[in-house]
Amino acid sequence: MAAKICLVTGASSGIGHATAMELLRAGHVVYGVARRAHMMGPIREAGGHALPVDVTKEEGLQRVVRTILDEHQRIDVLVNNAGAVLHGAVEDTPLALARDEFDVNLFAPARLVQLVLPQMRRQRSGTIVNVSSIGGEIALPLGAWYYASKHALEAFSDTLRMETRQFGIDVVVIQPGIIRTDFEAGTARQLREISGNGAYREMAEAMARAAEAPAGHQSDQATDPGVVARAIREAVESDRPETRYVLGWQAEALLELNSSLSDREFDARVTGGLA
Repeated sequence: MAAKICLVTGASSGIGHATAMELLRAGHVVYGVARRAHMMGPIREAGGHALPVDVTKEEGLQRVVRTILDEHQRIDVLVNNAGAVLHGAVEDTPLALARDEFDVNLFAPARLVQLVLPQMRRQRSGTIVNVSSIGGEIALPLGAWYYASKHALEAFSDTLRMETRQFGIDVVVIQPGIIRTDFEAGTARQLREISGNGAYREMAEAMARAAEAPAGHQSDQATDPGVVARAIREAVESDRPETRYVLGWQAEALLELNSSLSDREFDARVTGGLA
Protein backbone atom coordinates (compact mmCIF):
# COMPACT_ATOMS: atom_id res chain seq x y z
CA MET A 1 0.00 0.00 0.00
CA ALA A 2 1.27 3.48 -0.90
CA ALA A 3 2.05 5.69 2.06
CA LYS A 4 -0.78 8.02 3.02
CA ILE A 5 -0.33 11.58 4.25
CA CYS A 6 -1.97 11.71 7.69
CA LEU A 7 -2.83 14.50 10.11
CA VAL A 8 -3.53 13.38 13.70
CA THR A 9 -4.67 15.82 16.38
CA GLY A 10 -4.18 15.32 20.11
CA ALA A 11 -1.01 13.38 19.33
CA SER A 12 0.87 14.09 22.55
CA SER A 13 -0.72 11.28 24.57
CA GLY A 14 -3.35 8.56 24.75
CA ILE A 15 -5.23 7.51 21.64
CA GLY A 16 -3.77 10.25 19.46
CA HIS A 17 -0.17 9.38 20.32
CA ALA A 18 -0.82 5.65 19.86
CA THR A 19 -2.48 6.34 16.50
CA ALA A 20 0.38 8.47 15.23
CA MET A 21 2.88 5.77 16.18
CA GLU A 22 0.75 2.99 14.66
CA LEU A 23 0.44 4.84 11.36
CA LEU A 24 4.18 5.52 11.31
CA ARG A 25 4.96 1.84 11.89
CA ALA A 26 2.68 1.01 8.96
CA GLY A 27 4.78 3.24 6.70
CA HIS A 28 2.53 6.28 6.45
CA VAL A 29 3.61 9.92 6.63
CA VAL A 30 2.30 11.37 9.89
CA TYR A 31 1.91 14.92 11.13
CA GLY A 32 1.01 14.89 14.81
CA VAL A 33 -0.28 18.08 16.37
CA ALA A 34 -0.92 19.01 19.99
CA ARG A 35 -0.42 21.88 22.39
CA ARG A 36 2.14 19.87 24.39
CA ALA A 37 4.77 19.64 21.68
CA HIS A 38 7.43 18.53 24.16
CA MET A 39 5.56 15.24 24.60
CA MET A 40 5.75 14.32 20.91
CA GLY A 41 9.44 13.45 20.86
CA PRO A 42 8.76 9.76 20.10
CA ILE A 43 6.83 10.78 16.99
CA ARG A 44 9.83 12.75 15.70
CA GLU A 45 12.20 9.92 16.60
CA ALA A 46 10.02 7.49 14.63
CA GLY A 47 10.28 9.70 11.54
CA GLY A 48 7.06 11.67 11.94
CA HIS A 49 6.39 15.37 12.17
CA ALA A 50 5.30 17.00 15.43
CA LEU A 51 3.80 20.48 15.33
CA PRO A 52 2.67 22.61 18.28
CA VAL A 53 -0.94 23.57 17.58
CA ASP A 54 -3.87 24.64 19.72
CA VAL A 55 -6.81 23.23 17.77
CA THR A 56 -9.09 26.01 18.95
CA LYS A 57 -6.94 28.64 17.18
CA GLU A 58 -7.74 29.33 13.54
CA GLU A 59 -4.24 30.44 12.58
CA GLY A 60 -2.69 27.24 13.88
CA LEU A 61 -5.12 25.02 11.99
CA GLN A 62 -4.54 26.90 8.76
CA ARG A 63 -0.77 26.74 9.28
CA VAL A 64 -0.64 22.96 9.72
CA VAL A 65 -2.83 22.28 6.67
CA ARG A 66 -0.74 24.69 4.57
CA THR A 67 2.45 23.01 5.77
CA ILE A 68 1.26 19.55 4.74
CA LEU A 69 0.01 20.70 1.34
CA ASP A 70 3.20 22.65 0.64
CA GLU A 71 5.31 19.58 1.43
CA HIS A 72 3.16 16.81 -0.11
CA GLN A 73 0.46 18.46 -2.27
CA ARG A 74 -2.16 16.17 -0.75
CA ILE A 75 -3.83 15.12 2.51
CA ASP A 76 -5.18 11.58 2.62
CA VAL A 77 -6.21 11.17 6.25
CA LEU A 78 -7.50 13.44 8.99
CA VAL A 79 -7.83 11.93 12.46
CA ASN A 80 -9.74 14.33 14.70
CA ASN A 81 -8.74 12.98 18.09
CA ALA A 82 -8.06 16.05 20.25
CA GLY A 83 -10.71 16.30 22.94
CA ALA A 84 -11.56 17.61 26.37
CA VAL A 85 -13.78 16.35 29.16
CA LEU A 86 -15.94 18.41 31.52
CA HIS A 87 -17.66 17.12 34.65
CA GLY A 88 -20.24 18.95 36.74
CA ALA A 89 -23.98 19.31 37.14
CA VAL A 90 -25.79 21.27 34.44
CA GLU A 91 -26.99 23.79 37.01
CA ASP A 92 -23.48 24.38 38.35
CA THR A 93 -21.32 24.41 35.22
CA PRO A 94 -20.46 27.88 33.86
CA LEU A 95 -21.51 28.25 30.25
CA ALA A 96 -18.06 29.60 29.43
CA LEU A 97 -16.66 26.16 30.25
CA ALA A 98 -19.40 24.52 28.19
CA ARG A 99 -18.49 26.69 25.18
CA ASP A 100 -14.83 25.74 25.60
CA GLU A 101 -15.88 22.08 25.57
CA PHE A 102 -17.70 22.51 22.28
CA ASP A 103 -14.80 24.49 20.81
CA VAL A 104 -12.45 21.55 21.36
CA ASN A 105 -14.79 18.61 20.77
CA LEU A 106 -16.92 19.91 17.89
CA PHE A 107 -15.87 23.19 16.30
CA ALA A 108 -12.14 22.40 16.07
CA PRO A 109 -12.78 19.11 14.24
CA ALA A 110 -15.37 20.83 12.05
CA ARG A 111 -12.93 23.59 11.08
CA LEU A 112 -10.20 21.09 10.20
CA VAL A 113 -12.71 19.21 8.07
CA GLN A 114 -13.49 22.43 6.21
CA LEU A 115 -9.79 23.07 5.65
CA VAL A 116 -8.92 19.60 4.28
CA LEU A 117 -12.04 18.95 2.21
CA PRO A 118 -11.16 21.11 -0.82
CA GLN A 119 -7.98 19.09 -1.42
CA MET A 120 -9.68 15.76 -0.70
CA ARG A 121 -12.39 16.63 -3.20
CA ARG A 122 -9.81 17.53 -5.84
CA GLN A 123 -7.96 14.24 -5.37
CA ARG A 124 -11.29 12.35 -5.18
CA SER A 125 -10.21 10.44 -2.09
CA GLY A 126 -9.65 10.76 1.63
CA THR A 127 -10.58 9.39 5.03
CA ILE A 128 -11.83 11.52 7.92
CA VAL A 129 -11.78 9.78 11.30
CA ASN A 130 -13.64 11.50 14.13
CA VAL A 131 -12.86 10.07 17.55
CA SER A 132 -16.07 10.21 19.54
CA SER A 133 -16.95 8.00 22.51
CA ILE A 134 -19.68 5.66 23.61
CA GLY A 135 -20.79 8.96 25.14
CA GLY A 136 -21.79 9.91 21.61
CA GLU A 137 -24.78 7.58 22.04
CA ILE A 138 -25.37 7.40 25.78
CA ALA A 139 -25.19 9.90 28.64
CA LEU A 140 -24.27 9.59 32.30
CA PRO A 141 -24.76 11.97 35.24
CA LEU A 142 -22.68 15.12 35.72
CA GLY A 143 -21.21 15.15 32.23
CA ALA A 144 -23.90 16.84 30.13
CA TRP A 145 -21.60 19.10 28.13
CA TYR A 146 -19.11 16.36 27.27
CA TYR A 147 -21.88 14.00 26.17
CA ALA A 148 -23.68 16.75 24.28
CA SER A 149 -20.49 17.61 22.39
CA LYS A 150 -19.91 13.97 21.43
CA HIS A 151 -23.56 13.49 20.39
CA ALA A 152 -23.13 16.59 18.22
CA LEU A 153 -19.87 15.26 16.73
CA GLU A 154 -21.61 12.04 15.73
CA ALA A 155 -24.53 13.84 14.07
CA PHE A 156 -22.02 16.10 12.30
CA SER A 157 -20.12 12.99 11.13
CA ASP A 158 -23.26 11.29 9.83
CA THR A 159 -24.21 14.30 7.72
CA LEU A 160 -20.61 14.75 6.54
CA ARG A 161 -20.47 11.09 5.45
CA MET A 162 -23.57 11.50 3.29
CA GLU A 163 -22.34 14.77 1.75
CA THR A 164 -18.82 13.66 0.89
CA ARG A 165 -19.23 10.07 -0.30
CA GLN A 166 -19.85 11.37 -3.84
CA PHE A 167 -16.25 12.62 -3.85
CA GLY A 168 -14.72 9.31 -2.74
CA ILE A 169 -14.27 10.44 0.86
CA ASP A 170 -14.95 8.11 3.79
CA VAL A 171 -16.07 9.39 7.20
CA VAL A 172 -15.50 7.10 10.17
CA VAL A 173 -16.62 7.46 13.79
CA ILE A 174 -14.60 5.81 16.55
CA GLN A 175 -16.51 5.04 19.77
CA PRO A 176 -14.06 4.08 22.53
CA GLY A 177 -15.22 2.75 25.86
CA ILE A 178 -12.94 2.85 28.89
CA ILE A 179 -9.38 3.30 27.64
CA ARG A 180 -6.22 3.36 29.74
CA THR A 181 -5.17 7.00 29.29
CA ASP A 182 -4.84 10.13 31.41
CA PHE A 183 -7.85 11.71 29.64
CA GLU A 184 -9.99 11.71 32.78
CA ALA A 185 -7.20 12.25 35.29
CA GLY A 186 -8.85 15.46 36.46
CA THR A 187 -12.37 14.02 36.82
CA ALA A 188 -12.51 13.92 40.62
CA ARG A 189 -11.07 17.42 40.93
CA GLN A 190 -13.56 18.84 38.41
CA LEU A 191 -16.50 17.21 40.12
CA ARG A 192 -15.54 18.63 43.50
CA GLU A 193 -14.69 22.08 42.21
CA ILE A 194 -17.87 22.53 40.15
CA SER A 195 -20.49 20.55 42.08
CA GLY A 196 -18.87 19.55 45.34
CA ASN A 197 -20.54 22.13 47.55
CA GLY A 198 -24.07 22.54 46.23
CA ALA A 199 -27.27 20.63 45.72
CA TYR A 200 -25.49 17.86 43.76
CA ARG A 201 -22.61 17.38 46.18
CA GLU A 202 -23.55 13.82 47.23
CA MET A 203 -23.70 12.61 43.64
CA ALA A 204 -20.53 14.52 42.77
CA GLU A 205 -18.61 13.06 45.71
CA ALA A 206 -19.78 9.52 44.92
CA MET A 207 -18.63 9.88 41.33
CA ALA A 208 -15.35 11.48 42.40
CA ARG A 209 -14.60 8.58 44.73
CA ALA A 210 -15.48 6.09 41.99
CA ALA A 211 -13.07 7.84 39.63
CA GLU A 212 -10.31 7.65 42.23
CA ALA A 213 -10.88 3.99 43.06
CA PRO A 214 -8.63 1.28 41.58
CA ALA A 215 -11.64 -0.05 39.68
CA GLY A 216 -12.17 3.31 37.96
CA HIS A 217 -10.95 4.43 34.56
CA GLN A 218 -7.36 3.39 35.22
CA SER A 219 -8.22 -0.17 36.24
CA ASP A 220 -6.33 -3.13 34.85
CA GLN A 221 -9.39 -3.96 32.76
CA ALA A 222 -9.29 -0.67 30.86
CA THR A 223 -8.28 -1.16 27.24
CA ASP A 224 -4.85 -0.16 25.97
CA PRO A 225 -5.05 2.79 23.52
CA GLY A 226 -3.12 0.70 21.02
CA VAL A 227 -6.30 -1.29 20.40
CA VAL A 228 -8.03 1.87 19.22
CA ALA A 229 -4.99 2.92 17.20
CA ARG A 230 -4.96 -0.38 15.31
CA ALA A 231 -8.65 -0.01 14.47
CA ILE A 232 -8.01 3.49 13.14
CA ARG A 233 -5.15 2.18 10.98
CA GLU A 234 -7.42 -0.57 9.63
CA ALA A 235 -10.08 2.01 8.78
CA VAL A 236 -7.52 4.28 7.11
CA GLU A 237 -6.16 1.42 4.98
CA SER A 238 -9.53 -0.09 4.07
CA ASP A 239 -11.18 0.49 0.70
CA ARG A 240 -14.54 0.39 2.49
CA PRO A 241 -14.19 1.08 6.21
CA GLU A 242 -16.97 0.63 8.70
CA THR A 243 -18.86 3.82 9.49
CA ARG A 244 -18.47 3.17 13.25
CA TYR A 245 -15.99 1.21 15.34
CA VAL A 246 -16.97 0.37 18.93
CA LEU A 247 -13.86 -0.45 20.96
CA GLY A 248 -12.69 -0.96 24.50
CA TRP A 249 -13.75 -2.24 27.86
CA GLN A 250 -17.50 -2.04 28.53
CA ALA A 251 -18.17 -0.21 25.26
CA GLU A 252 -20.44 -2.76 23.59
CA ALA A 253 -22.01 -3.75 26.92
CA LEU A 254 -23.02 -0.18 27.79
CA LEU A 255 -24.39 0.52 24.31
CA GLU A 256 -26.37 -2.72 24.41
CA LEU A 257 -27.68 -1.88 27.88
CA ASN A 258 -28.78 1.53 26.68
CA SER A 259 -30.59 0.14 23.65
CA SER A 260 -32.28 -2.71 25.52
CA LEU A 261 -33.66 -0.74 28.48
CA SER A 262 -36.21 2.04 28.63
CA ASP A 263 -34.85 5.50 29.43
CA ARG A 264 -36.01 5.30 33.05
CA GLU A 265 -34.61 1.80 33.48
CA PHE A 266 -31.24 2.91 32.13
CA ASP A 267 -31.29 6.02 34.35
CA ALA A 268 -31.91 3.87 37.41
CA ARG A 269 -29.15 1.44 36.49
CA VAL A 270 -26.42 4.07 35.98
CA THR A 271 -27.38 6.35 38.87
CA GLY A 272 -27.83 3.59 41.45
CA GLY A 273 -25.88 4.49 44.59
CA LEU A 274 -24.91 7.96 43.37
CA ALA A 275 -27.48 9.93 45.34
